[in-house]
Amino acid sequence: MVSTTLLITGCTKNEPIVFNPATAEGSTVSIKDENGPQIKFDKTEFDFGTVMRGERLTYTFVFTNTGKSDLIISSTMASCGCTTTVPPKAPIPPGEKGEIKVTFDSKSKKGPVTNTVTVATNTYPTRTILKLKADVKIP
Repeated sequence: MVSTTLLITGCTKNEPIVFNPATAEGSTVSIKDENGPQIKFDKTEFDFGTVMRGERLTYTFVFTNTGKSDLIISSTMASCGCTTTVPPKAPIPPGEKGEIKVTFDSKSKKGPVTNTVTVATNTYPTRTILKLKADVKIP
């Protein structure tokens, strides 16, 4: 299943409009809503350390909805085709935890590598950047 998020600029105020294709609804997210969802990650960066080329490595980023309404992950996008993500499909209620599983395939890499995952949500700000690092050695 492919999830797509569109970011459209409003005509009058240049406010981002986040479109959720699952519900076909758009909403303007220009200021922090005290009653809205908030995402807080336990970590936004993980270093696998030294790895051997060809290894497939997985890390799970854990987050909490610290806001007052349901948190929706509308998409996750990796900076490289060597990285895949598995975000939660269901909304995360206030106070609950969620996970984004990220897998890095080192088969075509060598040396220091940094990949990012952009997480699009219904929070303000609408995007969070997660980082994965590794030092890939050739056997």
